[in-house]
Amino acid sequence: MKRAETKEVRIGNRIIGGNNPILIQSMTNTKTEDAAATVSQIKRLAAAGCDIVRCAVPTMEAAQAISLIQKEIEIPLVADIHFDYRLAIAAIECGADKIRINPGNIGSSEKLRAVISAAKERNIPVRVGVNSGSLEKELVEKYHGVTAEGIVESALDKVHKIEDMGYDNLVISIKSSDVLMCVEAHERIARQTSHPLHVGITEAGTVVSGNIKSSIGLGLILHQGIGDTIRVSLTGDPLEEVKSAKLILRTLGLRKGGIEVVSCPTCGRTQIDLIGLANQVENMVADIPLDLKVAVMGCVVNGPGEAREADIGIAGGIHEGLIIKHGEVYKKVPEKKLLLELRHELLNWSE
Repeated sequence: MKRAETKEVRIGNRIIGGNNPILIQSMTNTKTEDAAATVSQIKRLAAAGCDIVRCAVPTMEAAQAISLIQKEIEIPLVADIHFDYRLAIAAIECGADKIRINPGNIGSSEKLRAVISAAKERNIPVRVGVNSGSLEKELVEKYHGVTAEGIVESALDKVHKIEDMGYDNLVISIKSSDVLMCVEAHERIARQTSHPLHVGITEAGTVVSGNIKSSIGLGLILHQGIGDTIRVSLTGDPLEEVKSAKLILRTLGLRKGGIEVVSCPTCGRTQIDLIGLANQVENMVADIPLDLKVAVMGCVVNGPGEAREADIGIAGGIHEGLIIKHGEVYKKVPEKKLLLELRHELLNWSE
């Protein structure tokens, strides 16, 4: 697919926009004031594949903790600010690689100008974020409700205000929990700006419902070449957000690397704990840096055929299982050793 042309923006040691890869973001749910706990979570997120992390900054103590956190992590840190412009300035001074603000709630033009001046002094990118829930009353009235047109107009008004202050090192984020409204808004704004876009479905929900909404919404947006960074917003462990984002990008062909696990649904022929085995395989391959497809099949009847498109697969039988390579049975192993044998084959993989 052809990517929409956007400007390059440097965030810490990463660059987004242009022809650079789409990067994965997540957000910590620790108290940012607790630097040790926040660092620990960020390191876990980075190990799982997170490229950029965002931290809430609701207090001056949280802003000051950024300097401590930055010393211990290797991925860019974005400070998330609402309402208090002084927190944005403090976060910049304490080393945030980017700040996220909604100019609509940051205060007067003078307060916004003070934030932009601090960002400009250090050339720190500003993410201009607008959510459907924060749409201005006059735009709701103008468009007779919350609409994609209103969201885009609100975001671009704020972008133009910052540009008029002499700063254009910006990233735009427009989000809605309404999937189709969110898709339409991104289609509209991509035609009207060259600033990089951070894409996500806000307040998507729990791990199950949130993944479905995010996969549909992000899939529709990304498949049109729109988007430079993404976040899968889930009510759950942030690690699940990173896992889901990686799968979405891989499914769309926008990211290579990492093992893809495919597995069959259970049926009456299944002789093993297929659900447990598939989950074990998915966890087991997470640290193996191969670009492969691994199939997990529930029976030896259809296993070899259904695993034909995978590089390697396993199929369970009665007290034994099969290792399958490129659709051909490679060897039989005892059921209890199936997982260990699969890992051995992957760690010693050669075509």
